[in-house]
Amino acid sequence: MQLSGTWSILNGLIATLCLSGLTLAIELDINDKESIKDAASTSTYSMMGWYAGNETGQIPGSFPTKWWEGSALFLALLQYQQFTGDDQYNDALSQGLQWQSGDDGNYMPTNYSSYLGNDDQMFWGLAAMMAAEMKFPDVKGGFSWLSLAQGVFNTQTARWDTTKCGGGLRWQLFPYQNGYAMKNSISNGGLFQLAARLARYTDDEKYTKWAEKIWDWSTSSVLVNNKTWNVADSTNMDNNCADAGNYQWSYNYGTYLMGCAYMYNYTNGDEKWKTPVDGLLKKTFSTFFPHGNILEDITCEPRKMCNFNEILFKGLVSSWLAFTSMLVPDTADQIRPKLQASAQAAAKGCTGNNNQTCGIKWYTSEWDGTTGMEQEISVTNVFLANLVQFGGIDGPVTANTGGDSKSDPNAGSEGGDSDKNKQKPITNGDKAGAGILTTIFVLGWAGSMAWLLTGA
Repeated sequence: MQLSGTWSILNGLIATLCLSGLTLAIELDINDKESIKDAASTSTYSMMGWYAGNETGQIPGSFPTKWWEGSALFLALLQYQQFTGDDQYNDALSQGLQWQSGDDGNYMPTNYSSYLGNDDQMFWGLAAMMAAEMKFPDVKGGFSWLSLAQGVFNTQTARWDTTKCGGGLRWQLFPYQNGYAMKNSISNGGLFQLAARLARYTDDEKYTKWAEKIWDWSTSSVLVNNKTWNVADSTNMDNNCADAGNYQWSYNYGTYLMGCAYMYNYTNGDEKWKTPVDGLLKKTFSTFFPHGNILEDITCEPRKMCNFNEILFKGLVSSWLAFTSMLVPDTADQIRPKLQASAQAAAKGCTGNNNQTCGIKWYTSEWDGTTGMEQEISVTNVFLANLVQFGGIDGPVTANTGGDSKSDPNAGSEGGDSDKNKQKPITNGDKAGAGILTTIFVLGWAGSMAWLLTGA
């Protein structure tokens, strides 16, 4: 009788849990390498559930209304295959990175180039750079990963603008785009990071000089304060960049930090780069970890106003912090507790939709009711970032330490290698509608900022 009653209680409890839709969180033992790999496998599977580019009739690497996010997906996949050894997504990864490279191998594909920003193109360049650094095999008959990164670098440095503000990259590429008259941190910081990584990989002084040039301009502008280490979001050319939009976004700090870490490592510990590494790291910790050791994008998360771009920021920063800990070893003890706590909190929040869907807010340690590819990418990044602590990761390599991706210093134009299988446009160019998507994004961004200011 007693046993029968116990089983009745257990059966009732199980039924209640099933009906309530309760899902167990992703299991994560932060001190167990295999547990972290398993967690990353779960979130990567969810992440790839949003990707259709490898299906029949679909366009590889394509996200029509948010093209740059393909690079964020592939950045996560590059680390996943390298850190875990799981190569099941490698074919889709190679295909997507190649397909979106454009006719000239500079990530200016016909279907999207008429409305891209410098930051959009830059992120694809960083993905190609990581492929070279992770020794991801070049595609036979295609553009090499290194040449694609060089192609982005060459086209962006050609846009360096000295008409106002003494230099810098504009946010957008064309006068008909909203944001063309702005210079922003992620575009300039991203190009700085790319130049630093190319300098370290190739040991070519051209890239070193550009990294120094971009850094010196950034710190002489209102974007990067090398006394307080505040990084502003953007500045307007209409008043010669005298004022800055000071919204705080984690990826603006992270991209400059990553570039400085690469330059520090490349120069064998030059103090010029250690000082900003320490300064930016300290400021990043004090600004974006308001809940102890858990990462948060403070401008949008408290008000539940993060758009799909902004959800990705702290995932990128998680990766960049992990790489910083490898490149500047004496930062590891500071960075590791932040990555560990953030991953543990993120895992606890992956209980949504009865399938371990992850949310935006990690610090709540519970699902926040949101669903999306961006959430899964960011959580995957923070899981993978914690595998660095175990060592044994082959990368980031250089041309002198095992990297074998083919260099093309003239990449990105018709002067580069031309005997490649180049992307064929899926549809006709869409310049007529180019301004529409940019306007939608910029107006949406401006509206969000106004809402944040008013606290509505």
